[in-house]
Amino acid sequence: MLKFVSKTPSPLKPGQQPWDQNKQKYGMYILDLNQNYDNALVYQDGNLNSGTLEAFVQHMVPTVDYYPDRTYLFAFLLNSRLFIKPHQLLHDVCQVCIRQQKLGSPEMDRESSKKFSLKLLQLLIEWTETFPYDFRDERMMRHLRDITQKCVAVDQSLRKTVGQLMQALIRKLATLEKYEDVLSRVNSAATERMHSLRTNPAAFQTNIIDVCPSAYVLAQQLTHIELERLANIGPEEFVQSFIKEEKNDTTVRLLDLKRTKNLEAYVEWFNRLSYLVATEVCMHIKKKHRAKLIEYFIDVARECYNIGNFNSLMAIMSGLNLSPVTRLKKTWGKVNMDKFEILEHQMDPTGNFTTYRQSLRAAMQRALGAQDGACDKIVIPFFSLFVKDLYFLNEGCMNKLANGYINFQKFWQTAKQVTEFMTWKQVECPYPRDRQGLNYLLTAPVFSENSLYLASYESEGPETNYERDQYKTLKLQCNAANK
Repeated sequence: MLKFVSKTPSPLKPGQQPWDQNKQKYGMYILDLNQNYDNALVYQDGNLNSGTLEAFVQHMVPTVDYYPDRTYLFAFLLNSRLFIKPHQLLHDVCQVCIRQQKLGSPEMDRESSKKFSLKLLQLLIEWTETFPYDFRDERMMRHLRDITQKCVAVDQSLRKTVGQLMQALIRKLATLEKYEDVLSRVNSAATERMHSLRTNPAAFQTNIIDVCPSAYVLAQQLTHIELERLANIGPEEFVQSFIKEEKNDTTVRLLDLKRTKNLEAYVEWFNRLSYLVATEVCMHIKKKHRAKLIEYFIDVARECYNIGNFNSLMAIMSGLNLSPVTRLKKTWGKVNMDKFEILEHQMDPTGNFTTYRQSLRAAMQRALGAQDGACDKIVIPFFSLFVKDLYFLNEGCMNKLANGYINFQKFWQTAKQVTEFMTWKQVECPYPRDRQGLNYLLTAPVFSENSLYLASYESEGPETNYERDQYKTLKLQCNAANK
């Protein structure tokens, strides 16, 4: 059990983290009954600042008269995996419920047991809804089944709630499994098409304009892909990507937590789109076709900007700025550069992408003010920059303070940024699907960097000694590979 140690309290101010009236009344520190100052939560100016892992676990467990604030729950469940595996955290929560809250014990009266069981179920519902991927671990499911059965034993009327909780969780996990299966099949199809291109290049004469002549429609299809991949990234993947392998004599601590498959798949999609753009341009021998494709992709990028799809916008701009494309000076001479320069300005990295960040904030404001139009709610950030911001936040702030307490201020900041991501990923794409366009974007052959350079040199011959040497080397490598 925890009690409060008197300290001069500070009144709550607008924007401060919520905390219950007992903390407001009794002060800034929470300590255990035996005055163990190593098991405390520390508040500063009314905000939860730091504490021990044990105290944070205690703080997330409800009582008959208390339920943890949702912002605290999200921040702690998101970041706690830096220090404890989710299955161990759930085990510890269950132990607090059984030993301290007397769940299922005759020592707790029936009405109190019912109230506590209902609050505990609410906690489990929030956990399974927000971090369902934690429950792909059988140890998590075992703890979940055990503790929910204890709740039902206390109050049979909770059986329906428990059933709904389990069904919703199973649906979420089945959806994830289906998505990962589709992703695997798409990747296999792309690999097969690339192999077919190598064995029979003449079979692939179609370009993206033939498949989807409208730049606006293609931007919509890109938005479908972006939103689908965003939706399947678990918020915990951002934190798990920070976990470093820590080896000792016999074990690897926390290594089984580093599950970031869907986050990595999204980054791979960005790279694929960039190289697809460059491939479409470089694969054509005729200059007028290359120029037409560059202008087409500029139009697609502009439509992505108008939609709020900044990730596809940046991927297209990155593809057009790859060296095998930028060196095609005769081709670029045929392109109207006005629209391209406007987009370049929007995604200019100067000042840590100041202009882009302004556009992102404007899109977020538009989404907040959107009424019924789902189109206005779309915000798809430049994902690599979003991950980079989180990375620097993680690297720039200590996980623990000098006294060994966990730095919860860092937890708040990380949770704030990931909460924005949670809002973005919940938007459903309002545009009609073009299956042919989607299939092309996901499976069309994409050249490697060397193949792009080779195609570029064959389109517009090398001009410098470096380019001539590189072209000669690439030709030799290509001939050797074809023997």
